[in-house]
Amino acid sequence: MDRKSEAATYTHGHHASVLRSHTWRTALNSAAYLLPYLKPNMTILDIGCGPGTITVDLASYVPQGHITGLERVGDVLTQARALATDKGVTNITFVEGDANALQYADGTFDVVVCHQVLQHVQDPVGILKEMSRVAKVRGLVAARESDYASFVWYPESGGLEEWRSLYLKVAKSNGGEPNAGRMIHAWARKAGFLKDGITSSSSTWCYSTKEEIAWWTGLWAERTLASSFAKTSVDGELVTQADLEEISEAWRKWGTQEDAWFSVLHGEIICRKVE
Repeated sequence: MDRKSEAATYTHGHHASVLRSHTWRTALNSAAYLLPYLKPNMTILDIGCGPGTITVDLASYVPQGHITGLERVGDVLTQARALATDKGVTNITFVEGDANALQYADGTFDVVVCHQVLQHVQDPVGILKEMSRVAKVRGLVAARESDYASFVWYPESGGLEEWRSLYLKVAKSNGGEPNAGRMIHAWARKAGFLKDGITSSSSTWCYSTKEEIAWWTGLWAERTLASSFAKTSVDGELVTQADLEEISEAWRKWGTQEDAWFSVLHGEIICRKVE
């Protein structure tokens, strides 16, 4: 097997402002499309698990089974393991690894899932093939990816439009595809899944209450200045530090508006492995 490693650069990095977003995620708000397919004795591999909040949640859906959370950045797994211990979850393991070359035998898992991973990799089709390889025959491969060009908000904001334009440039220069949500069903077919074996859907995160808007705008205002996104933007000469400060301020200003509303579109796939 070709033991290649990831060549793309993760756009967000693991700054505290990024992890605040990741730790908000649960099985219900980020993997609801998958939950009806789960059975109590299944084995699951969660690729790109980050701080493990989705992984730990999914463990409760397979109480007689087991879930493994895999992440390239080992430091983040300390937080994931602590969360599992705090919640008393024992049917779970966290490991460091690269989704381009999974260290598992063919047909190991009933379900292989990733959430907002394929948009950040150089070869999403190759990773879907690798996910399929380690899934059992008649097992499932599932993915959920956001689509940045489809994000919508109200009221309109020139500053947020500048942020989106910059984000699209940065993500693509890093080797990723920020509009992955609309493409993952096509990537699945290229990875070898039959069209009749792919179930596609979409869902959103929606931020509308005062508390939700304050949280969402606050973390993006900080990420714009302090995360890996900021460093890549400046180092790549796509913007200046002053530009980033203006975009950050635009987030904060927009978030103070009484009618502020923001929706994040995701594409989802459930793929059945037939052979």
